[in-house]
Amino acid sequence: MITTTQLASLTENSIQPVNKQCLSDGTLFLTFPRAAFGTLILTLPPRDSDRMVVFHLGEKLDTTGRIDRTPPGTIRYRRIVQAIQAGQAACRLCIPPDERNTGPAAIKMPAEVGEVFPFRYAEIEDANSLSIDSVHQIAVWYPFDDNAAHFESSSDTLNAVWDICKYTIKATTFCGVYIDGDRERIPYEGDAYINQLGHYCVDHEYDFARHSHEYMLQYPTWPTEWHLHSVMMAWADYLYSGETKSLHTFYDVLRAKTLIDFARDDGLISTYKDLRTPEMADRLEAHFGNGIIKKNIRDLVDWPPGSFTDGGTGERDNHEMLPVNTVVNAFHAHALHMMALIAKAVGKMNDHHFFEQQAKRVTSRINAVLFDKAQGIYIDGEGSTHASMHSNMFMLAFGLVPQDRKQSVLAFVKSRDMACSVYGSQHLLDALYANGEADHALALMTAKHDRSWWNMIQTGSTMTLEAWDLRYKNNLDWNHAWGAAPANIIPRHVLGVQPLNPGFSEIIINPQPASLTYAKGKVPTPHGAVEVELHNDAGKKTFELHAKTPSKCTAHIRVAARYLTDRNTNITLNGKTVIV
Repeated sequence: MITTTQLASLTENSIQPVNKQCLSDGTLFLTFPRAAFGTLILTLPPRDSDRMVVFHLGEKLDTTGRIDRTPPGTIRYRRIVQAIQAGQAACRLCIPPDERNTGPAAIKMPAEVGEVFPFRYAEIEDANSLSIDSVHQIAVWYPFDDNAAHFESSSDTLNAVWDICKYTIKATTFCGVYIDGDRERIPYEGDAYINQLGHYCVDHEYDFARHSHEYMLQYPTWPTEWHLHSVMMAWADYLYSGETKSLHTFYDVLRAKTLIDFARDDGLISTYKDLRTPEMADRLEAHFGNGIIKKNIRDLVDWPPGSFTDGGTGERDNHEMLPVNTVVNAFHAHALHMMALIAKAVGKMNDHHFFEQQAKRVTSRINAVLFDKAQGIYIDGEGSTHASMHSNMFMLAFGLVPQDRKQSVLAFVKSRDMACSVYGSQHLLDALYANGEADHALALMTAKHDRSWWNMIQTGSTMTLEAWDLRYKNNLDWNHAWGAAPANIIPRHVLGVQPLNPGFSEIIINPQPASLTYAKGKVPTPHGAVEVELHNDAGKKTFELHAKTPSKCTAHIRVAARYLTDRNTNITLNGKTVIV
């Protein structure tokens, strides 16, 4: 694999149990602070003979308070029998490999670390006879600075959501590449984009995301939008880190990832084979042959589409899948715009102008062909009469909706509540905050129904779930970072800290607290942390914002009029009063 970064080694972290119980059947029951990918190490007095020890590891408890030995979905449980040899005083539990997540496409654990398993609970049978001195969870993850980022607010629910999402980003780095969860351990671009943004916002770490992105450029997956996500990941890497080497190295690959070679005469794209002209097929064959684009490419929109649920409609909001798909073309227009920025960053000005013009052309065509004027919303594709939330939220998220259409499109999106998956929630929340709908976005992040992050916490998981609930995806896992969107949404939108120029040479601080009366946080950048504290009291008609930024950054503070009009304000930047 070609890569422009050299990653640090994975770390092993010894974690003590927070609770130990000797059960009536002689079993030692252990509870650790959180689930982690790793193994166990125990110390015990050596004996003259070999012993066989039975271990149970799991993520979930059953109704009796023991480890659930038949958990639903892909929630993890494992029974392991291991020999402790005569004279052995320390035992490291060897995790047997799983056939599914150690297959050809899966990321393998380094030999020096060995196989790992996600667990929070452990049981060791016949513990009394073993005379165990100590037991530790050995958690594996990429080096992580727990103090690099911080968030607290007046909402206990939002604080808990932040906490589970931040930890998920940390814990799921155990493979050295962003993966989709323990069931497959395969890198997927759409998952990785959410991982990437979250990682930037919880630690001052940029190499890991770039390494993962470059891996996926060379080992892509099948969804149409995932190819387009690669362009978005490339731009995000440059915007947050300021590094251009990767853009130069993979420029031609990124150009193909815009899927411009699928475009028909008017600029709109379709991955349907029946719509490919001979000229288009010739252009695409080179991409298929060298593996830049998968031959089995097909549109996703959202996941699952319905096949994993018990008679449900899936997470697409009944999106009508047609050859010319509104969601796919929204992604295409956005990727073209990102590619124009990338071309400019590497000095290819002819390409810059070409991609910028093509982005405008595709956007114009979407708005001409895929908008229902009578309803004031976007339909799902050419020839459709149905409108899903997805066809409208992605248009909003990517800034493709003309100003005179925003009111009706926003109203429709808000009426659909959380009619998307945990993946879709990333773009839904981006769309809402980008269009001044902070109240609705905050309500979704702090909701307590079964399509919420609070529901994930209430299930007992300490990492975000693959889906909102088992009823929406009956093979879900409990360790999927594509469900951790608030890890980046809270710093980028609630606190409002984002890079305005590549590498954070300029920063925008545009907080949107909505009904939060208090919020305080620390957001990492390559130059140091940005600190934000705000007090927002509509009843007392006061608004305070105090920000601190690194000396190498130029900061621009923006505050929406709703927090300033008829209020007493106190806004400071690095101790100096700012007028906004």
